[in-house]
Amino acid sequence: MSARRVARVQLDSPVPQLDRLFDYAIPHPLVSEVVPGVRVKVPLRSAGRMMEAYVIEVVADDGTERPLSSIEAVVSSMPVLPERLFTLARRVADRAAGSVSDVLRLAVPKRMVRAEKAWLAAPPPEAPVVVEAARVRADAVLAPYAGLVDTLDDGGRVAVDAPPHPSGDQPRGAWADLLAAAAVHTLARGRSAVLVVPDYRDQAQLMAALSELGPDEAVVRDDADQSGPARYAQYLRTLAPVPVIVVGRRSAVYAPAHDTGLVAIWDDGDSLLAEPLAPGVHARDAALVRQELEGSALVFAGHTRTTDVQRLVEVGYVRESATKRRTSPRVVLSATREGESRTARVPSSAFAAAREALAHGPVLVQVARPGYAPSLVCADCRRPARCAHCAGPLRAARPGATPVCAWCGRSAHAWTCGHCGSVKLRMASSGSERTADELGRAFPNTRVIVADGTHPVAEVDADPALVIATRGAEPLARGGYRAVILLDGDRMLQNEALRIGESCLRWWSNAAALAAPGAPVHLVGVAGPVARALATWTQPAYARAELVDRAPLRMPPAVRVASVEGHARSVDALLTELREAVPDLDALAVLGPVDTSAPPDTPTSRALVRFDYAHGRAVAEALRAGVIADALRARKSTKDKGPRPRNTLRVRLDLPEPDL
Repeated sequence: MSARRVARVQLDSPVPQLDRLFDYAIPHPLVSEVVPGVRVKVPLRSAGRMMEAYVIEVVADDGTERPLSSIEAVVSSMPVLPERLFTLARRVADRAAGSVSDVLRLAVPKRMVRAEKAWLAAPPPEAPVVVEAARVRADAVLAPYAGLVDTLDDGGRVAVDAPPHPSGDQPRGAWADLLAAAAVHTLARGRSAVLVVPDYRDQAQLMAALSELGPDEAVVRDDADQSGPARYAQYLRTLAPVPVIVVGRRSAVYAPAHDTGLVAIWDDGDSLLAEPLAPGVHARDAALVRQELEGSALVFAGHTRTTDVQRLVEVGYVRESATKRRTSPRVVLSATREGESRTARVPSSAFAAAREALAHGPVLVQVARPGYAPSLVCADCRRPARCAHCAGPLRAARPGATPVCAWCGRSAHAWTCGHCGSVKLRMASSGSERTADELGRAFPNTRVIVADGTHPVAEVDADPALVIATRGAEPLARGGYRAVILLDGDRMLQNEALRIGESCLRWWSNAAALAAPGAPVHLVGVAGPVARALATWTQPAYARAELVDRAPLRMPPAVRVASVEGHARSVDALLTELREAVPDLDALAVLGPVDTSAPPDTPTSRALVRFDYAHGRAVAEALRAGVIADALRARKSTKDKGPRPRNTLRVRLDLPEPDL
């Protein structure tokens, strides 16, 4: 009689105590179907129900004749979880003190039966062929970057300063041509490339650049904009044993492409690359883990340099690569001249530049906020105008309109200032619509286009127009804008966030890169280190200075920061266990805990833990062990007494900035 076969499975469950491999006996009729990577259904005796799981490995029984539950059924015969993806998910989850099932939920799309049947019935894809002309063209794009080709071939890590200009007369940035060339160069060597971008507009630019180099059949999309069947079919394409180019957003960093030779992250400072779902791992960190496991090349490209990447450069883990001949936009720091009103929103120099540029093409004006009047204040005491019902901020859709609360939506028909009793309101700032109204009157007979979250515009033509856009929503212009004016910079810098200077520099640099070569870029009313970095186009130097300033203050990314929140007793117990498990922690490593409870809920608190990178593994293991222990205690205390309490421990690592 043959030995019993045992499947080691990973349950599809976020429950922390179930985050490990479980052994199940394979019934004789399912021996041929249960292979590593397939989905199965298994009984969970402790919960008294069936659960889906992934088969990680199949082994022979160890001969102890231990009692094992049997696999109930095979959900699909398609192996959708290759070993390389599980290994990556496990390593990422361990680094973030999270569950591997949470990572797999991001990486593996939901099964679509029809798409799967169509894939299994179709002939296997053939290996793509890169024509010689495309390979030569790609290498020509890469040639100006010192050592970049060698880094791609050797599997190194590099931070690239992207070219800050459009791609000829095409409605895309030259950065897209650079990443597309790197991907085609990798594909020509018979290896896959994974390109990760923040949003759909960046993805569209990259797809357009790849379409000019080809081959189209090798390009795979990975994003949630596709239908469920289409996304699942694209995922199955990445599992085929032939090289591909995967272009997607943050979850694409886990794409299980065959023999990955390149992972590239565009604009890693964009908040869209930070995963909001547990365990909250940034695409940049997942890419670093993947590169370490697979030995592929890793490219961080952008118009600016985040302090996170700069730290890696400083320690020698990532090298720098810039063009041999440096190019940069023509940035002008505009301020009010003598005789001009200091309240003038657009100085005369910027106004004149816009008027001259409108004779040749479109002009971009970047503003801080959408809407007409993003904020209202009392006309007498200048206190912010608040709703009488919920204390929310009041907004005005147009001049003379009744103010409306941004929180509860109530109209403030008879508003009265709670501080001075005045009934008069004043617009404290101008949004995109008000700016368009004002500049439309200043430039009569000129087309005005508003681009913001309410009015998305992807592209404008080369005809003269004033384009008023909020940060991050700037449309692309064929051949680039003839002038760029950056307004509200002083207001943007007033934000209290730790990384606000870094963020402003990224917003302004990305907008400046939309200008045509030689076109003026006016930064209005801003001075200091951020303005100088933009004017001299020395963003890495600014990131280096920021890193130096944060190190003595023990602020990220000089150190890693974790948050712990939940029941007050659980938080205190976890912090005690953490200090015992990692005695080398600094005496000031823990900030808090602070009370976050709101009656009538049970007492809750939150604490921050700052620790050096050398202690990363020990801290993550201790925090994860504490979460599991707390979950087991909660289960034991509530057994047969109703549902588990809602406020169990929650842990999140690598916060971008401390915030108690």
